[in-house]
Amino acid sequence: MDELVLEGLKNTLPLVPGINGKNEYFNSAVLVLLLLVDGEYHFVFEKRAALIRQAGEICFPGGKFDPENDANYQDAAVRETEEELGIGAEKIRVIGPLDTVIATMGTTVDAFLGILDANCLENLKINLAEVERIFTVPVSYFEKTEPEIYQVTLEVHPSYVNQAGEEVVTFPAKELGLPDRYYRQWGNVKSNIFVYRVADVTIWGITARLIKDVVTRIRSIGKAKS
Repeated sequence: MDELVLEGLKNTLPLVPGINGKNEYFNSAVLVLLLLVDGEYHFVFEKRAALIRQAGEICFPGGKFDPENDANYQDAAVRETEEELGIGAEKIRVIGPLDTVIATMGTTVDAFLGILDANCLENLKINLAEVERIFTVPVSYFEKTEPEIYQVTLEVHPSYVNQAGEEVVTFPAKELGLPDRYYRQWGNVKSNIFVYRVADVTIWGITARLIKDVVTRIRSIGKAKS
């Protein structure tokens, strides 16, 4: 490599660092949606329909990023919200992006904070193929309620046993001459799982993490004012 190549390399570096290997993940986008109800902002939640991925779970509107139809992740979040809630983009005002979540199960979630311009949820024509029901919870509830925190253990497995009972090596550590600790599972990393219990539902995982993010930001504003 010479100085000319080095200068060219410099020009390829991003102005804002991204996520290395993001294209290897399932990339999705969600809209952390707010609705003004009786003078107080509420989060808008969906319960996933029975026949789709992660059926029955509570989430924010959103879904898979489609590079053929979406110019960026914000477009994906708005498009999915339109499809799921049966509203037009003119009814959605995006405030701005939240931090990207890198989930332990090989998913990235680019999240955006937005406001829904609607008088009531009953006027929405939700897509029943994807959404069983929608409901709101006051933001103040989460300001007053700390999430429960649990932990799961993450390990890397260089092999697995198939249905025939045979070991299938996916990472040949021995053949590569690596230390023998990599011949079997390694890692044992703890990952936090946040959980909110609200009425008859449990809100957890990525959705709970996004709620916690927004609430933390709100609290920081309150501290700055005091």
